[in-house]
Amino acid sequence: MKNRSLNLTLLAGLVITSLLSPAAMAACEGTDLSACPAPFDRTLPDPHNMLTWSQSDRVVGFRNDYRNYAGDVFRHGVATPFVKAEKPLTDARYQVNGKTYTLADYLKRQNVSGMLVLKDGKIALKYLAEGNTDSTLWTSRSVGKSVVSALVGVAIKEGKIHSLDDLITQYEPDLKGTAWEGVTLKQLITHTSGVAWSEDYTDPQSDFAKLTECEAKPGTYDCVRKLVSGLHREHPAGEHWSYSSGGAWLLGDVLERATGMSLAAYLEKSIWQPYGMASDGVWHAYSKGEHDVGAHGFNATLEDWGRFGEFILHNGTLPDGKQILPDNWVSESSRWTHAAGSVSAAHPNGLYGYQWWNNEVPVNATDVAPAAQSSLKDSLWALGIFGQMIMVNRAENLVIVQWSTWPEAEPSFSAQPLEASLMFSSIAKALR
Repeated sequence: MKNRSLNLTLLAGLVITSLLSPAAMAACEGTDLSACPAPFDRTLPDPHNMLTWSQSDRVVGFRNDYRNYAGDVFRHGVATPFVKAEKPLTDARYQVNGKTYTLADYLKRQNVSGMLVLKDGKIALKYLAEGNTDSTLWTSRSVGKSVVSALVGVAIKEGKIHSLDDLITQYEPDLKGTAWEGVTLKQLITHTSGVAWSEDYTDPQSDFAKLTECEAKPGTYDCVRKLVSGLHREHPAGEHWSYSSGGAWLLGDVLERATGMSLAAYLEKSIWQPYGMASDGVWHAYSKGEHDVGAHGFNATLEDWGRFGEFILHNGTLPDGKQILPDNWVSESSRWTHAAGSVSAAHPNGLYGYQWWNNEVPVNATDVAPAAQSSLKDSLWALGIFGQMIMVNRAENLVIVQWSTWPEAEPSFSAQPLEASLMFSSIAKALR
């Protein structure tokens, strides 16, 4: 009965509840999209209050992020449709704190509004809820950082960026004399710049909150640039890991200066069209047609999130066999930094790489199953606040995408993040 209930839930999630109105089409025309995402929500929550939206506001806000802000469209290519896996995922179970939870339990506990499991490049599970559809563009939050990381790899392969050992000031000479002088691109992409940044999502005076406020008013680019260029140094470069959306924004800016293209335009040219994504996406623009935000703001469909995961899984190989990432880029991306702050008793190998996370089951976790020893070792996790995820594991030939609206932006690791690592490990086991 549990499997039957889950299947009914999955089918219900796939139902499209309404047709697009003329107003919806007009809105889409304003974004330059070639097809209009559904559903179209008439009333959008105030982006000024994004960090304190209600649960229902988060659903509406996250699937309409492309309307809340100015955006640059990146156009799709010619897609090969996914096929269903021979072995579908019907259930997976994990244990935490003495209790066992099923896949159906997990979807509820994680407030999941979309999930895609690709095994050997085929759909083992697709789940859409809260009225989301195959055409819904969901916002990535910091999953976008991992997309930028891949674009940096492409730029290195193309010779537009010489090396991660380059100094930031080679691309941003106006930052000489600031806290960013002497910082390399490798230190920037691993968040070990040593430049102070408060990422506290609960503090209205944090640097991240100030960045969010900049985004909700005119002159966003100049506002954020002033914020980031005025930061001070807290640690010597390379010695301390500290997660920084300000540094990620700067990495995106460096990439745009190196390529002479906005993030959206470079993504379209290098990956989105050549790889054969099925739908247009939108990237949050600070200056439309010129500058997109490197810290977040990538919006795409569930299946195209999965296609991006497949692109990473195969080290940047296009359908025609051309590899557009450096040979060892994905392996290097998951060579977790051992700078202070990244290494802990729970994750002795480190937490962070080239804007990808190590979210495996902590080695010191107790009363959990699957155990740490059977977890997805060496998997790469693109993570965004409120539960946005792409997990890539080459050993299992597995990609998992999750859209969520967690009640908290960044809960304790012992809560939703731990349960995600347990469930994803259980899914891998179930599909072997």
